[in-house]
Amino acid sequence: MVKYSATVDPNLVNTSHSQILQLVGSDKAVLDVGCASGYLAQALRAQGCTVSGIEYDEQAAREAAPHLEKLVVGDVTSVNFAEEFGAGAFDVIVFGDVLEHLVDPATVLSDALASLRPDGEVVVSMPNVAHGSVRLALLNGHWEYTPTGLLDETHVRFFTKRTLLELMAGAGLEVVELRGTTADPLRVEVEVHDEQLPSSMVQWVRERPEALFYQYVLRARRSSDPEAAVDPDMKVVPAAELEPLRDHHYERATREAGEQKELRHRLLTQRDHIIGLEATTAKALADAQRAREDLERARAAHLRELEALREEFIESATWKIGRKAVAPVAWARHKLGGRP
Repeated sequence: MVKYSATVDPNLVNTSHSQILQLVGSDKAVLDVGCASGYLAQALRAQGCTVSGIEYDEQAAREAAPHLEKLVVGDVTSVNFAEEFGAGAFDVIVFGDVLEHLVDPATVLSDALASLRPDGEVVVSMPNVAHGSVRLALLNGHWEYTPTGLLDETHVRFFTKRTLLELMAGAGLEVVELRGTTADPLRVEVEVHDEQLPSSMVQWVRERPEALFYQYVLRARRSSDPEAAVDPDMKVVPAAELEPLRDHHYERATREAGEQKELRHRLLTQRDHIIGLEATTAKALADAQRAREDLERARAAHLRELEALREEFIESATWKIGRKAVAPVAWARHKLGGRP
């Protein structure tokens, strides 16, 4: 039984196959690397393309052969593209969910360029390992391989948007268009035990940039500047807009967000009130300190005035006459031993 087989419907735009068909276009000479049973080749031929292929699985290759101009059965890592197909033989080379199965995909990409025309393009589809389902599963400590899908048991490499762009750049290719198929993290083959996670966390993951992109599909050409830096913020055009899932996680997270907003408002109000009290207290303390300082200054000034008056009185005639008048009395007391 052939493992990888599908029915390609160009009208189902939210699939990598439909996106590949759009990016390849019509009336092109195409090489389908990893052509499986030929399902994509059939759809490309319906667009007026001529298609050749490479396939490792012999049974799948037999099914694909009727739909191909030329078929090479073997390991893509050992294929000499120029010898098998000729130099510059193709307008487009397609790697549909293939590169993640290779230990050294950059080398295969580079080698394949020998059969690409100077103005030709490469079309690639790639699972997004940073899809929300994988993120949520990992939050529960799970990484379970599946027969197909994001965590296909035969995948040996895993890519995010950034590492995919870096892979293309490393092969001497410049991405000129980047698209993404979309899928809700709770509605794919990756098992997520969402009941064990806070709803706010589920919603937070759903709302992360690019967490809804299930697969990336891109169109690239030979780079005009091999030293150009990769743009990690390159815009991804969604194959289909995905409406937020209005499930219990959404409702609970929305309610909790409202409660947190209200609590935050109350806390901020209390904080402002406390800050106001602190400011009032600080002002009262400052006023009291100033009052004490003013009182000390007034007391010191009063004492200085009293001292000045005393000195002035001592120097006055009245004081001097008075001292002379009481001097005999003081002498008599002294002689009499202080008796009156």
